[in-house]
Amino acid sequence: MTHWKEAAVIATVLAGVAIATSQRGARDPGPRIGPPAAGAVTAAATVADGLTGYYPTLNATEQAAYANGIAQFVEDEGVPDQPPGTGNGGLGPGFNSTSCGSCHAQPAILGSSPGPGSPQVPQPNPQLAAAAAMSATNVIPPFITASGPVREARFIKNPDGTPDGGVHNLFNITGRTDAPGCNLAQPDFKAQLAANNVIFRIPTPLFGLGLVDNTLDSVLKTNLAQDANRKAELEIRGRFNLSGNDGTISKFGWKAQNKSLTLFAGEAYNVEMGITNDVMPNERNGVSGCVFNATPEDTHSEAAGGVSDLDAFVDAMRLSAPPTPMPPTADTTAGQQQFERVGCSLCHSENLTTTQSVFTGMSNVTYHPFSDFALHHMGDNLADGVSQGVAGPDEFRTAPLWGVGQRLFFLHDGRSTDLLDAIQQHRSRGSEANRVVRRFNELTPAQQQSLLDFLRSL
Repeated sequence: MTHWKEAAVIATVLAGVAIATSQRGARDPGPRIGPPAAGAVTAAATVADGLTGYYPTLNATEQAAYANGIAQFVEDEGVPDQPPGTGNGGLGPGFNSTSCGSCHAQPAILGSSPGPGSPQVPQPNPQLAAAAAMSATNVIPPFITASGPVREARFIKNPDGTPDGGVHNLFNITGRTDAPGCNLAQPDFKAQLAANNVIFRIPTPLFGLGLVDNTLDSVLKTNLAQDANRKAELEIRGRFNLSGNDGTISKFGWKAQNKSLTLFAGEAYNVEMGITNDVMPNERNGVSGCVFNATPEDTHSEAAGGVSDLDAFVDAMRLSAPPTPMPPTADTTAGQQQFERVGCSLCHSENLTTTQSVFTGMSNVTYHPFSDFALHHMGDNLADGVSQGVAGPDEFRTAPLWGVGQRLFFLHDGRSTDLLDAIQQHRSRGSEANRVVRRFNELTPAQQQSLLDFLRSL
């Protein structure tokens, strides 16, 4: 279906929604139809199909680097690292899934959590299959369901009451046929849930992050300082998470806790899959009988062959195209006006600009993430009790809204599948969004509907 035909179908659907809105009130129209907006590869695509999700101005060498990155991103990992140091294996001892692509799959590879409601990836939660692969004996925690989002679990406190905040792997390699002799036990999630000591995170979308990575701190600071009077009126503040070493702005992760894409990928490779690498070279849960490989299992060292999945993951993220919104309609244009009028745009900034880039065509690009990449207090309702860097228990990075039109799960823990509900969840004691949500609630149902339609067009 061509883009203009897709736009016509969507306009017809939204016109019907607008009529119904006058009778029932605003509602989330749901994930929009059509191919993945980001232009990234679908889960079924292979290198042979021709990967098309790269930034459109890249040269042939850069396109090949992106293709290799995607190929490594979707590779299913086992326990043995064969040959040693190649990253072709290394899973465990603890893990949350067996490939990057199983978690970042909606609406395409590099996206967010898939689900059975996805038209592009109509599958149950892939963590169920990962838990049982190779005859593993894992018990599925109650918060991982076939229809729910991919999740990681963090404990708020340690047994002695001190802050924890770290990821506790859902599964382990015990019982897998490629991990003979390992008897590592899963965490006691039932007891931790009963103690209200578990919080969740879902995968963040990874499209277009080369543009974000190449945005100067001065640009972000200038953007945050804009509209100071309006922000003061609405009690919106914001601050950046900073590197403890050089004081520069961190931009990646739900709390902007990761300084760079390399750190973001290296930490995820080790934390989510248990694969040691140049960023995190030490084995997690390295108990006797469960360590099968020399470390780091994935390395760029020329002495070990110069092969690195980590570099490939960074290439995939850095060289990917950003999400592409649908062509505007009268309805979505009106919705964007309401988005700006009530104050959503004061945190969800539409425009930022990159600096000089070593990659073809990515210098001085104005892009549209709908985020200021700053931390904001989100109040008691969304607080997770975890601090990361300077980000406190209720502070989160403004979630970029580009591509939100095709997402299935919202907020940091995937608690909502409805955009209207997600907006309302922003309002609670201590939230910087309280006055903005109040203004949203004062809109007419038709105005609210246009705003929701605008979001689903992104």
